[in-house]
Amino acid sequence: MAEKRSVQLGTVQETLLLPLYGRARQTRSGRWGLIHDPKAVDMVETLDYDFDRFREGGSAAGSVLRTVMFDAWARAFLRRNPAGTIVEIGAGLNTRFERIDNGTAHWVELDLPDSMALRREFFSESPRRRMAEGSVLGDEWFATVREFPGPYLFVTEGVLFYLDRTEVEHSLRRMAEAFPGARFAFDLCGNRTIDMQHRRGPLRHVDARLAWACENPREFERCGLRLLDSQTILDLPRRVRLPLPLHLAIAVAGPLLARFSPQHSFNLYEAPERRDP
Repeated sequence: MAEKRSVQLGTVQETLLLPLYGRARQTRSGRWGLIHDPKAVDMVETLDYDFDRFREGGSAAGSVLRTVMFDAWARAFLRRNPAGTIVEIGAGLNTRFERIDNGTAHWVELDLPDSMALRREFFSESPRRRMAEGSVLGDEWFATVREFPGPYLFVTEGVLFYLDRTEVEHSLRRMAEAFPGARFAFDLCGNRTIDMQHRRGPLRHVDARLAWACENPREFERCGLRLLDSQTILDLPRRVRLPLPLHLAIAVAGPLLARFSPQHSFNLYEAPERRDP
């Protein structure tokens, strides 16, 4: 048996292991799985970490549903812009490049130093793919993104609500100004999620805690972004292909889920084009 690789991650960075486990578990489900990601299975089997803590409840499946929605937006972006650039902010151990790359697109994968050190153990750069250390709250990585052609799609999964909201809004405003016409996909959590994070859902397994909630995704239009689309898990059967059992379960249990499940929205925005003076 190959030697296990150790995991040394900060409190928030540890949360990247939950979607990794979710993708691996769904892949092992075969044709009924939400996603096919054999590299996620390999990484879970390689890492020295207690993934069994994520087995209970639907937290793993929920993180994969988010990934499926963002995959759909990324594929749509690449259909329109086959040589454009996708920027993964908080890339963790995501495998979006392996799953949907079209052979001509460009990718920049950004994360904090400890997360990126772990990522580099499993992924390599190429002429169309760069990995960079940095934070969404900084701008030192903007130069790396500009080395690749636009248009740009910035994808940020499960990251922003752990950070200071004021700093997040400032960073989004700065990115919108630096990359006019770019699109931004990120998720937001509502107050019910904040209230339930200690008792239910994925965060009961880790020490990280959500810092703020957002009930209305249009709030972020004050950052200079225009909301193009906003979805919840209940909307997914109309937007992406799901295994039939899950499709039926959401359709039947939808009203109950809407009333009692944590609130989680997946949102797509666009920055305005720069106007010449």
